[in-house]
Amino acid sequence: MARKQKYYVVWQGLNPGVYDSWEKCQQQIKNYNGARYKSFVSKAIADQAFAEGPDAKISQNPPKKVISREQAELIGNPVTPSLSVDAACSGNPGVMEYQGVYTSDGSPLFHKGPYPDATVNIGEFLAIVHGLAYLKKQNSTIPIYTDSRTAISWVKKKKANTKLKRTTQNKTVFDLISRAETWLKTNTWPNEIRKWQTDIWGDIPADFGRK
Repeated sequence: MARKQKYYVVWQGLNPGVYDSWEKCQQQIKNYNGARYKSFVSKAIADQAFAEGPDAKISQNPPKKVISREQAELIGNPVTPSLSVDAACSGNPGVMEYQGVYTSDGSPLFHKGPYPDATVNIGEFLAIVHGLAYLKKQNSTIPIYTDSRTAISWVKKKKANTKLKRTTQNKTVFDLISRAETWLKTNTWPNEIRKWQTDIWGDIPADFGRK
């Protein structure tokens, strides 16, 4: 299956603009403190988003499933304010990174990685725990959205049930897993962890746009 073309808006980076590949976008944001960027499904929408700025509310990821008005009303819209998290992995296992953004406008809150020899499930798990720890420091009770049922299950069990084997390359990743599991076992939190309804709402705002 051919990969869908996506376009990347960099509002704050080395050279702000619209880019037609993740690699080009990454060159503008890597190691740039306070970078603001997001992927869009068409160049027209990306151009509009770049012109209107990062705080404009633009519907950039259309729903993947047509539903009735009754179903839409039953499901509702994502709760805001809230935090959305996601992970990406080049290969599985492969080079992994994860990030958290504000759901309402995609404003970045944290980004970690890349980490070699990891999996997307591990990244999704670490992203949720990172989000919980971040929100606890902020005394925030807002919910966290993730599109990973597996990661939600791992967080509930306070255990990353990965089959990945520890290697010299992924030592840092396994250290992060251990820290995350310890944090879950020694902390409480008021934040709901909610499943992002991708089929209804489109891609999660924290999506890396590499599908």
